[in-house]
Amino acid sequence: MYNTLYYVALAVPVGLVIAIALGLAMNQNVREVAIYRAAVYAPSILPVYALTFVVIVLLNPRFGLLDYVIVSLGGKSINWLGDPAWTKVSLVILAQFGAGAPALIFLAAIRGIPKELFESAALDGAGALRRFIHVTLPLLTPVILYDLILGLILGLQIFTPAFLLSQTGAVVGPDNSLMFYVVYLYKTAFEFADMGYASALATVLFGVSVVLALGIWRTSRAWVHYEVT
Repeated sequence: MYNTLYYVALAVPVGLVIAIALGLAMNQNVREVAIYRAAVYAPSILPVYALTFVVIVLLNPRFGLLDYVIVSLGGKSINWLGDPAWTKVSLVILAQFGAGAPALIFLAAIRGIPKELFESAALDGAGALRRFIHVTLPLLTPVILYDLILGLILGLQIFTPAFLLSQTGAVVGPDNSLMFYVVYLYKTAFEFADMGYASALATVLFGVSVVLALGIWRTSRAWVHYEVT
């Protein structure tokens, strides 16, 4: 449970920020914007199996691209898949390959904001940053709420990347750092053949998901804006 909540606490806000940033980038008025949108969205429809092995190569401490960039900038090589302190971070990086799908939702929300609001803010002397903070961001809060709840549910159910990494011998992980809740549930059911305990684990996971989702929903009354006031 600790591993799972740690991952969710890291992956959900990071994914939210990246999705909003990509949505803003895809809203720019440049000639090849359709190609850029397709390139951003494409990784989100690729099989997780394929993406996992791409990330294994990218994060390899000996010949991986990411470590090459870090070392070139004067940093130290990181054993992403062998150091318990970094294994969950590596899966957060993997999760960002799917940021194209929520980014398209944010793009649709951004394009649905009346242009008159931006023009009025600009006439009042608001720069790009203030227009984003006081116009764009408040009107994106319904989509942010949706993305938070969806990200929470999917994060609590993370399974495939950790399971695939364990099959390659890389992890479940060092010091069980990638023994997520659903991985443990799977092992309990299909490796230890304890279906009763696995069913209890699934029921607890459902309960935790509902409680956390309802908690976010209740707080949304204070920060979600469904209309312009």
